Amino acid sequence: MTTHRPENVSAGPWREFVLEGFQGGVKTQALLFAVFLVLYTVTILGNLTMITVITLDAQLHSPMYFFLKNLSFLDICYSSVFAPRSLTNFFSSSKVISFGGCVTQLFFWSFLGTTEAFLLAVMAYDRFMAICKPLSYPMTMSPMMCACLVLSSYLGGCLNSIVQTSLTFQLPFCRSNHINHFFCDVSPLLHLACADTTLNELVMFGICGFIAVSATVIVLVSYGYITVTVLKMRSGSRGQKIFSTCGSHLTAVCLFYGTLIVIYAQPGDVESTEQGKVVSIFYTQVIPMLNPLIYSLRNRDVKNALRRLGQRRAAL
Repeated sequence: MTTHRPENVSAGPWREFVLEGFQGGVKTQALLFAVFLVLYTVTILGNLTMITVITLDAQLHSPMYFFLKNLSFLDICYSSVFAPRSLTNFFSSSKVISFGGCVTQLFFWSFLGTTEAFLLAVMAYDRFMAICKPLSYPMTMSPMMCACLVLSSYLGGCLNSIVQTSLTFQLPFCRSNHINHFFCDVSPLLHLACADTTLNELVMFGICGFIAVSATVIVLVSYGYITVTVLKMRSGSRGQKIFSTCGSHLTAVCLFYGTLIVIYAQPGDVESTEQGKVVSIFYTQVIPMLNPLIYSLRNRDVKNALRRLGQRRAAL
């Protein structure tokens, strides 16, 4: 593979990067290809099914499922940022990604991931309003308010992505153009910079920490009030239904926030080792695949909607 050095590139001397991916021979690459293909296929089919069911079933036209449909859309886009490129690279000899492609991948990774973190917090707030303030819920969580909350999540994700991407790619990358990862992540890119990256690391730690802490506080406070409200209820069956619905969301929150906190919300140098790559597979491919399964298997309304949709198709 021949690497070109343009005369004038403001962000560094490299026009392209090499995604080293995972170590191993042909059998290992074939196994990883199969794993990525299965995960990506299930992710697309599962989230498309959720979007279709929520769109077609009138009984699911509520704020909670509006947010869930947006979560499914985000998971499709999020997984698609990594999977197609990774599937191509498993059997590619060069594994080259252009400079612009790397910038684009990092931008959308940060944008979609941050948006999902905010959206999960919004969903916790929605459950709090529905359970703890049922009388004011229809007015508070109006269609306009729901749209504004989703738009705010996207704007927050976009702002974080602009900051992270611009700070990262203003560095001069002159040590090497080989990225020790299967996608363009901030940490392995910082290892290639031949300049002081202290500011980048502090900004990454500060922003990721703020997002994780603020979103976690919203979730914990919301579910704290929900728990107190449910314990005061006389109807045990209603309480069980509430806990079932909230349990699905809490599972998704713990998986997503927990993984990101372990990897990114820590100070100092974050090494992109083989173990780190495996963990990255979890939050880039496994979690987007699990979300529709979590919400469908543990949610009676979704299961009933799936059944009605199946009966409707069978009757045609």
